[in-house]
Amino acid sequence: QVQLVESGGGLVQAGGSLRLSCAASGSIFSINVMGWYRQAPGKQRELVAATTSGGSTNYADSVKGRFTISRDRAKNTWYLQMNDLKPEDTAVYYCNADLVLPDIGLAGEQYNYWGQGTQVTVSS
Repeated sequence: QVQLVESGGGLVQAGGSLRLSCAASGSIFSINVMGWYRQAPGKQRELVAATTSGGSTNYADSVKGRFTISRDRAKNTWYLQMNDLKPEDTAVYYCNADLVLPDIGLAGEQYNYWGQGTQVTVSS
């Protein structure tokens, strides 16, 4: 069974940094898209950053220049380095991935998975 497990959230002062990690476990053939979303109280969940297996990246305008998404292919893990954090970055952060499961050793179906969420709180 595939699981995404996040770590690295916490409380930080404005201007500080945090690094979130998301580790995918289980029987996985490949990971096509890895991303981070966030949801603040009373707001809709929004895309923060995403990266593809080909190496392209996409960032929300509000985090460009401050956040960096990266991956460790060997570990099926991806990261979100968050610098110069602001109070408006406070939210629950979720990792997300489009995973291809194996089918008799070959690529099978692609499914979308979510992590359980990790709280990031930035104090002013």
